[in-house]
Amino acid sequence: MSSRLDLALQSGLVLSQPLTVFGPSPDHDLSALPRESRIIQPFKPFHDHFADQGFTTTPLTSEACQDAIVILPRAKALARSLIHQASNHASGVIVVDGAKTDGVDSLLKDIRKRVAVEGPISKAHGKIFWFQSEPQAFADWAAPDSQTVDTYHTAPGVFSADGIDPASALLQGALPKKMGARVADLGAGWGFLSAGLLDADGLRTLHLVEADHSALTCARANVADPRAQFHWADATTWKAPDPVDTIVMNPPFHTSRSADPALGQAFIKSAARNLTRHGDLWMVANRHLPYETTLTETFAHVQEVTGDNRFKVFHTSRPRR
Repeated sequence: MSSRLDLALQSGLVLSQPLTVFGPSPDHDLSALPRESRIIQPFKPFHDHFADQGFTTTPLTSEACQDAIVILPRAKALARSLIHQASNHASGVIVVDGAKTDGVDSLLKDIRKRVAVEGPISKAHGKIFWFQSEPQAFADWAAPDSQTVDTYHTAPGVFSADGIDPASALLQGALPKKMGARVADLGAGWGFLSAGLLDADGLRTLHLVEADHSALTCARANVADPRAQFHWADATTWKAPDPVDTIVMNPPFHTSRSADPALGQAFIKSAARNLTRHGDLWMVANRHLPYETTLTETFAHVQEVTGDNRFKVFHTSRPRR
């Protein structure tokens, strides 16, 4: 992104403060921007990355700004929502940067039907372009106030926003009725698994740990129970207030484009650290992901209890210290 932004600045783009950047990831080098620039990033590890660089970083849009930069996500509905948010908060220039794989060409075509666009500049399999803010031009791109899957609240851009994830459904069907008094859902998403745990025998505390602020907001609505505690945190580094009896999880296996089994392996190790001495882990994963070695290195008991040609469900217990 920085190379495309540099080219845009060299071609005559002028950015003024206060400046807000929507949705950058650590892959985007923002070192050329003033540290008073505001970063909007709801994903906790990315949020912390820019906070550590000295930027003012928040999960939600709140304050008005002069100019804005929107880094396109892959989800089309979320991309349109970010354009709408930027238009509502910026009074000057809105810059849009995205890769071809994020649908930048399609979005550029749609935006050109609404406002006059400057640029675009193509580089590194992507485009950057900009236009003057016109809030009413994108009024119909606002994210819906509520989005539902069955009876659950979801939001554009969160994992499994349009339907119950089949892997999570498989895991839920394999869970026992008794889970222990203290249970944690690592990578809880919008709360599907946790909502199903509310009827577990003897449950006293349920920790929902989720890095996506938008998903966690949905989970608060879906798991409206006084026993639930919500943690906006990176599940791979989260530390439970007290060791838990059982952990359930459907860990992600990528943070951006390519599959990264190390992420799921880090979830497994985090689960082991947060369980009691005789604690249990219930986990679902895509069939092709190589988690068995990490599981057997981390737990004394490992069993694949069910699965199909796409997914496998593990029950493990007694974490190795």
